[in-house]
This record gives sequence, C-alpha cells and structure tokens, in this order.
Amino acid sequence: MQTMDGADVGDAVEADRSARAAALADLYGAYAPEAIRLAYLLTGDRFLAEDLVQDAFVRVTGRFQHLRKPESFEAYLRRTVVNLSRNHWRRRLVERKYLVRERSSKAPEWTAPPNTEEQDALWTALQRLPHRQRAAVALRYYEDLSEQQVADVLGCSAQAVKSLVARGMESLRAQIETRNDD
Repeated sequence: MQTMDGADVGDAVEADRSARAAALADLYGAYAPEAIRLAYLLTGDRFLAEDLVQDAFVRVTGRFQHLRKPESFEAYLRRTVVNLSRNHWRRRLVERKYLVRERSSKAPEWTAPPNTEEQDALWTALQRLPHRQRAAVALRYYEDLSEQQVADVLGCSAQAVKSLVARGMESLRAQIETRNDD
C-alpha cells in the first residue's frame, strides 16, 4: 500500500520501529551502567543487579509515554530499581521465615548421610521396570500422589494403579535383594 506521495506504508512503519529500537538502545546505553551500579550496591550480587535493571528498564520504558516528566527517565528508572530490590529482599525474607518455620516444625532426628551406592542401585532397578510400573511407582512414591491421582495421570483405574505399584515394588525388592546377595 502506498500513500499519495508514493511512499510505502510498510517502509514507514519499519522505519518508525527502527527509530524506536535505536532510541531504546540509546536510553539503555546511557542509563543502564549507573542503574546496575546502584542495583549492585543494593544487592551485592552482580547478576541479580543486572536482572533487576533489565526488569526496571522494561517497566519504565513500557510506561514511557505515560510518564509525567519524560525528561526524568533516570529518576524513574532509579526509583524502580530501588523498589525492585526492596521487593526482592522482602521475598527472600518471607522465604527464609517459611524455611525456618518448616525446619523447626519437623525437627527430624539425625539420619545417616545418604548411601550413594544404594541410591544408584535403586535408580538402576527403577529404570529396569516396565514403563507403566516405573511411572506408577515414581508418581506414587516420588511425587507423593494419591492412587486416584496416579490413576488420572496414567489413564487407568485406581485398582490398576495398586496392581502396578505392587508389582513394581515387588520387582524392585527382588532386584535389590539379588544385588545384595552378590
């Protein structure tokens, strides 16, 4: 499609898109290094700082047309970096409190370190099971799904799941016992 002066509309749209991309790249080049330094000072983690600045840049440039003072882009970007870093630390605090609560509520007794030989043997034995038995055992015991949930995943009845799990466990026990006898 062409306009009255013979210019192609598609070319005009592409030129506008290119100009916006160039302007965005210029903004990023001008303000990102300082924002990354600020984010690093707030977080102490270079990679997290870069992620926060990218998130902040996306948020601020996405609202660029709606900024009250577009010339204050740097101030908006800085404020967004500060807010995102504060939100990051809040989430971390919530996660830590949750982990502390979980740790203190269960208070497991001391257990011996895992025996990697036994884990490897169990993994090998599990891989030798037929696919449906392996899936049933994995869903039931590793994913901790109910028999009905496993039945829904496998597309069979709960009774079939009981049978698959029982046969799978029997086969696993036999393989492990055979290994231990060697």
